[in-house]
Amino acid sequence: MSGTRWLLIETFGGGEPTVIGLGSAPRKFVPLTQMFRQRETLSVIRGALATTLARLAPVDTVSEDGRRRTVTVPLLITPERMHAVLLWSGPVEEEIPPRDPVGAWYFNLSTSKSTRSDELLDLYGVAPENRAREHAIASVFTRVITNSDESDALAKVVRSAPGTEHQAVWTVRRDDGALRAAHFSCRILEERSAAGETEVFFRGVTHDIGDATEVSAAPPPVILEHRVLDAAAAEGDYRAIVDLRTLRLLRWMGPAMPDIAWQSLAGEPEPEIHPEDLATAKTMSRDLAQSRTSGVLRLRTLDGGWRAVRARAVLMALDQYTTAALVTVRDPDAVD
Repeated sequence: MSGTRWLLIETFGGGEPTVIGLGSAPRKFVPLTQMFRQRETLSVIRGALATTLARLAPVDTVSEDGRRRTVTVPLLITPERMHAVLLWSGPVEEEIPPRDPVGAWYFNLSTSKSTRSDELLDLYGVAPENRAREHAIASVFTRVITNSDESDALAKVVRSAPGTEHQAVWTVRRDDGALRAAHFSCRILEERSAAGETEVFFRGVTHDIGDATEVSAAPPPVILEHRVLDAAAAEGDYRAIVDLRTLRLLRWMGPAMPDIAWQSLAGEPEPEIHPEDLATAKTMSRDLAQSRTSGVLRLRTLDGGWRAVRARAVLMALDQYTTAALVTVRDPDAVD
């Protein structure tokens, strides 16, 4: 192993830990046994990894012969749960290189909530006074510029099949305006809560791999598909992709409708369709299999009230097997 680069090893669960980064180069869930053929090196890596997993704390050790130093930095999402380990191993006389920014996160697919680690908020350049660790999954897409694999990622969220993995290089827009290429790695897991309830999580890591303008795999600030959609939007229209099964927002395509509660931030009302309008929404969802649908729905507003909107929905394919609704909302009395 080269002593000049850090290893990024995922420990989400659902299988043996694998390598997802070597320095700033992404890796595709590579087993440790494929990465390290030398038995002694593999033993050192596994030993440091096991100790870090057991302690959930950094490790800094020197080999018995005094020649090799091994250092780990755990990436925690909670004090009791680790998503990855940054690991460096090299000659004791070699200077340890700087580490890339890396952050942990998870989507609770049972509640449509996303939770972020402090390291991920550091990667995003979020100021201390703006640090909301939990928000709606849909909020993730306000910061990232996705690649052509976005529909595949959304399809995996909709299907929520345990064992499903996804990796992508997307562009992150930091709060200071900087555009960074970020490698996302994640896996869907079915877990049991302390109350004994089954929940489904998309657990992941985001790895800053460099300036987005210098990483060819990073998508440009606006891809053609989004330009076409923006050009087709009428004034006063707001478009969203909605999960047909749960009726939950997956993401806005373009700006969010003002005053609507959708981010699930602390102190804000939870996103909700008025209980009396749920039957209309479910009928619209069901009838999409045959044709476009429309109806008037009341949505929860930021002040705790309700706002009536006219919703027009069309079926959209996320992949060969998965569909969602592309919903256009506007004021009911707006003129077309």
